[in-house]
Amino acid sequence: MLCKRIIPCLDIKNGRTVKGINFLDLRDAGDPVELAKFYSENGADELVFLDISATEERRKTLAKLVLGVAETINIPFTVGGGISSVEDVENLLNNGADKVSINSSAVKNPQLINELASRFGSQCIVVAIDAKQIDGNWKVHLVGGKLPTELDLFEWAKEMEQRGAGEILFTSMDHDGTKNGFANEALAKLSKELNIPIIASGGAGNMQHFADSFVEGKADAALAASVFHFKEIDIIELKKELQTQGIPMRL
Repeated sequence: MLCKRIIPCLDIKNGRTVKGINFLDLRDAGDPVELAKFYSENGADELVFLDISATEERRKTLAKLVLGVAETINIPFTVGGGISSVEDVENLLNNGADKVSINSSAVKNPQLINELASRFGSQCIVVAIDAKQIDGNWKVHLVGGKLPTELDLFEWAKEMEQRGAGEILFTSMDHDGTKNGFANEALAKLSKELNIPIIASGGAGNMQHFADSFVEGKADAALAASVFHFKEIDIIELKKELQTQGIPMRL
């Protein structure tokens, strides 16, 4: 079995790392370059860097900050936020990103995923999907979770795989920041229906939640922010605990 991955997420707004609950009430969580360096040296398998206001404010992701992070770390690094063209992706990869995360732009122009996969390879194209349950159905949301759509989570994820996405980063808006655990039922369904890796996001509160995301949710990786940023969970200790439960980890 492939090793499972633990991925800290740096949500960036105005050049600072922030964290909120259900995508709201943001608070400062530190300097992104310093945090990235700390995680790289303390057990993280990868990092995800999301400029959470880039799409909303129609800005491009902060390439200079991306370069600063990339020069500081030696683990794979995914960047998202406001990416809407081949040129945007080329710029980020040239500045040191290993992968890019596409969210709203994929909905507005699904063909973009085909173009990016063809140009750069599926291995560096992550499609991020923010979804919440409405009347019992998981619906995709855009613009940092502010704009609901009629898209079904599972159908959309399958289309993205078919168009060339190499991974799906699924964030449950219902679970985000609540520390009540990941959306394991939805994760398991995604894992069953797709043939590409699924990254779990939204809801991590303790070590057992990570274990559950891998065992019950069948996720390939688990992403979290505040529990790492505010030193509630140590990544090395988390990986050791997961190993004792028979979950393969890189230590």
